[in-house]
Amino acid sequence: MDAESLRQRVESGEDIHTEFKAAPVHPDDIAAELVAFANTDGGELIFGVDDERHIVGVSEADSLMRQVDNVAYQNCEPPITVVQETVSTPEGLVVVVHVAKGEMRPYRTRRGDYFIRTTTGRRRATRQELQRLFQAVESLFFEDTLVLKATTKDIDFPAFARFRQVVVGEVEVDDEQMMLNWSLLQHHAGKVHPTVGGMLLFGREPQRFLPYAYVSVARIPGTDTSSPPSDAKSVEGNLFDQLEDTARFLRIYLPSPHRIHGFEPETQPEIPEEALREFIVNALVHRDYTLSSPVRVFVLDDRIEVHSPGGLPNSVTVEMVKAGLAHVLRNPHIYTFFRRAGLVTDTGNGVRRAMRLVKEAVGAEPVFSEQGTETVVVVPRRTSSVESGGRLL
Repeated sequence: MDAESLRQRVESGEDIHTEFKAAPVHPDDIAAELVAFANTDGGELIFGVDDERHIVGVSEADSLMRQVDNVAYQNCEPPITVVQETVSTPEGLVVVVHVAKGEMRPYRTRRGDYFIRTTTGRRRATRQELQRLFQAVESLFFEDTLVLKATTKDIDFPAFARFRQVVVGEVEVDDEQMMLNWSLLQHHAGKVHPTVGGMLLFGREPQRFLPYAYVSVARIPGTDTSSPPSDAKSVEGNLFDQLEDTARFLRIYLPSPHRIHGFEPETQPEIPEEALREFIVNALVHRDYTLSSPVRVFVLDDRIEVHSPGGLPNSVTVEMVKAGLAHVLRNPHIYTFFRRAGLVTDTGNGVRRAMRLVKEAVGAEPVFSEQGTETVVVVPRRTSSVESGGRLL
């Protein structure tokens, strides 16, 4: 771009393909602009022009260009390739950042925000727009998105080998090829990268790349979730680890009193194991991983709350879930691996059975609701419960 072309661009003003910035700019703002262009139709981010269309130049062009390169790689997921140039004008040096329409859409910032361009600037993408972006690149499910900053070194192959031995036995295919066959790894630009699903299921440290994919568990005395917790933990690791570690936390705070039956004592969990397993697994398997928030599990005196990021998918309603009439999968690969592990079934009746078990145990059914961007299950407890240790799952 030469000085005359720049001046004509400035005179035309900002549009869907053009954004002006007067440096300095916060890295989060740069990342948002790059993501918006890459998710839409590409364009130019021009530094050294203010909002009134005055060319003001930049003081340290080299430093700014290094910052943009770093933000494009470190603060955008997947990383975005940009081409930069400088244009000399009488008012000063202008930096033009060319952003192409991305081949790996949708892109998001490191904070987990998806932006698109409009004729008046940028805005966060709606859920419907995100779905169209996934469909446009033949990646309808977010779990199939590549984690380009991760490699096969970030996969726990021994854990995967143990899993495949149980579910398929001996097969003359190595672990990496098996993961490729099962769409947990994919080739891109001559390299092999994990998908989001592959990282969540068998990653060594999934939270390095997906920092919001964990379970926040808390014991909160009383009945008000705004009260300070007496114990709280962030449960990390792969999804199977998160299930087991969440169960361990709940074992501490849900009583399992012993009852004498014949000559032998037997434990009687306050809330049936099968019901709680259903609600926890559902929160992990069916949550919306495009949202930058964790699954949350609260143990209060009168109830347990399980908060799963994301509303119910498509046209599914709470009534359909309770009646066992909905079996829509948001993360089909993750679901398939939990099914292979024997943790879910294909009948679609797990919620109905869990509701019945809870009602038989405590006299009231769980309550399902959509609250903002979360699906919430409230499991009632016996009002006379006294905390003690015991086994849950």
